[in-house]
Amino acid sequence: MYKNILVPVIADEEHDNHASLRAAEKLAADGAKFTILHVMEPIPSFVLAEIPSDVLSRTRGEIEVAMSRMAQSLLDCETKLISGHAGRAIIDYADENGVDCIVVASHRPGVTDYFFGSTAARVVRHAKCSVHVVR
Repeated sequence: MYKNILVPVIADEEHDNHASLRAAEKLAADGAKFTILHVMEPIPSFVLAEIPSDVLSRTRGEIEVAMSRMAQSLLDCETKLISGHAGRAIIDYADENGVDCIVVASHRPGVTDYFFGSTAARVVRHAKCSVHVVR
């Protein structure tokens, strides 16, 4: 059982994070700490210049609200919203925060995944801690 569990999520209406949260709960030792993490991918500056700042702040707020709702289903759970490339940011966060298990959702791979790899595949290949993949 694990004491410090990281659950990366995609905080939008199309993705159901329920299975990842339940898996994390089942893998937890008594007194475990949970972190729900969402990684915002960087926006190229030429695109960023065309996006009104209120749109970005509203989007960030909506993500934070969605993560707070998810966190209510777990005891001792915090949320983190960070920026970066998802696979690398998840691994870096886990390394820097003493995470002993990452519970990450995966999808059925498509053609692009065979060339570039999915976020879950990158996490599995490079994480220094245990990784549990939920499909």
